[in-house]
Amino acid sequence: MRPLLVPKSDPCGLVREDGFWLAMRTPEGPATLHLARSAGELVATGHGPGARWAADRADAIAGLRDDLSGFPALATRHPLVERLAKTFSGVRLPATGHLFPRLLRAILEQKVTGKEAHRSYRAVCRHFGEPAPGPVELVLPPDPAVVAATAYWVFHPFGVEQRRTQALLRAAQVAARLESCAGAAEATARLTALPGIGPWTAAETVRYAFGDADAVSVGDFHIPNTVAYALAGEARGTDERMLELLEPFPGHRGRVCGLLALGGIAAPKFGPRMPLRSFSRF
Repeated sequence: MRPLLVPKSDPCGLVREDGFWLAMRTPEGPATLHLARSAGELVATGHGPGARWAADRADAIAGLRDDLSGFPALATRHPLVERLAKTFSGVRLPATGHLFPRLLRAILEQKVTGKEAHRSYRAVCRHFGEPAPGPVELVLPPDPAVVAATAYWVFHPFGVEQRRTQALLRAAQVAARLESCAGAAEATARLTALPGIGPWTAAETVRYAFGDADAVSVGDFHIPNTVAYALAGEARGTDERMLELLEPFPGHRGRVCGLLALGGIAAPKFGPRMPLRSFSRF
């Protein structure tokens, strides 16, 4: 469940010795979900008006609805994928059932380094966040209606330029329609119809909102190189080459990319690192 939280510090969730905590806005109201393990079982506790909704979806958020049927057979089509599938056989994809919080993060991660994006995400969540119910100090994810009613320049001190902000505002305006999507395919179609949202942003969103194991982040800076290097020994790859190499794993292409990341597989690096910037200073 760590992919549900930004690294180091997430205002909306945390992992500590007593388990996993996640603040959320449910159809029944604000909630904080606590997940813990006890004697091999998942123990879910909800807090706040949306506690029942959160607890009812706890198994999906923990990845227990992730369907791996057929994947072990597909994994044998490449020795590295087969080995990683066995090494990380217990890893599952979570499905939060909430699209906008993940979309917010994906938009902020467009065309910038992870550190820049995560810094902006924390600032946005703290600015718009309301205290979450429960015994831990968390904030609820930003309310789409409040985000949609905010002028774009408010986001500038958070390190978010006008282009990403406008994409976020457009998404916030139709958040209710996006949240009503029945599955990843419908959500992807609606997301990519919005200006400023392409295949990469849609894949990064539906992978964890719906647990879509086939979502491939086309347009990513690193993943095509990683896939080309891991599956074909090629130091650099294009989106087209990546999709070609992932063809033997239908329905689980995104899962394969995730396994490569878990295994620490990376293509050789050439040239200097991308510099960290702060749009709030521009």
